[in-house]
Amino acid sequence: MKILNKLSYSKNQLKRIAPVLLGVMTVLACSDGSTDTISTAATTTAGVLCNYASTMFNGNASVNAASTSTWSCTSTKRNLTANGLPDHDVGVFPNANNPNAIAAQSITASLNLTPSYSGTARILGGAAGGAGYVLNGVKIDAATAGTCNDGGSKCDAKGNVGNWKIEAVNSGFNFGTDSNNAHVQPGGTYHYHGMPEGFIAKLGKGASMTLIGWAVDGFPIYARYGYSNTSSASSSIKVVTSSYRLKASIPSNRAPTSQYKLGTFEQDYEYVSGLGDLDECNGRYGVTPEFPSGTYHYFATDSYPFLQRCVKGNV
Repeated sequence: MKILNKLSYSKNQLKRIAPVLLGVMTVLACSDGSTDTISTAATTTAGVLCNYASTMFNGNASVNAASTSTWSCTSTKRNLTANGLPDHDVGVFPNANNPNAIAAQSITASLNLTPSYSGTARILGGAAGGAGYVLNGVKIDAATAGTCNDGGSKCDAKGNVGNWKIEAVNSGFNFGTDSNNAHVQPGGTYHYHGMPEGFIAKLGKGASMTLIGWAVDGFPIYARYGYSNTSSASSSIKVVTSSYRLKASIPSNRAPTSQYKLGTFEQDYEYVSGLGDLDECNGRYGVTPEFPSGTYHYFATDSYPFLQRCVKGNV
């Protein structure tokens, strides 16, 4: 028995979320001071976008090929096959700050159809692979390989020069990202570092809670908007905020802010529980349009970390 991440629910809320929760029994504290024992280890995502498929010729000069993405479900897995080409307008690649051309990839992924919430943050990305995929098959990989040494006398977009990790979005460095907060890796992989604006616009859902992809642990990813009351789908829609902020105390071994502004490096940010709407992995538990009884889910946000840098489910 364990307490799950200090969650608190009324008995009515527990009755609503119980039908979609499977697995080991866990004790949750109720807001009236009593406890209810329900199953909270895993949430089935069966029946949600299990037949999503898209093939679209992208005539953009940087792509000029068909973008293909197919999602399918077995009894236990959600599977992706895609070529990794974006299905929306993109910037010019190669460009002065990103010398790589977009090239078709062989993208395959197999995610848990019944993801299990562990409560432990697991960092993914970079050499470990992306933290998830947008429905169009394009990888989510929010961090960069770029680093600076102590004091900032030497920086390299390819890394290996120091411990200060350079951000791709809203930093003082230009990684050649386009309006989709994306650019291209040396092997030709187009990938997102932040809000995939072109794909979101293509879905055409406006200011509504919009499922845009799946994390590698199998939990869904939404873009920007969520319910103001996490337990009520009839509550108003709001822009969901992360719980990170810029640090007030600057380490002595950091490059001076007059040279590299705060926000240039990953280490410039700190997580403060309860500061915003989300946890350290840019996720929260609540109802969504696809999961009216509730599930753990992630968000793309307009501020750091932009896209989840870690996952809370078992991978």
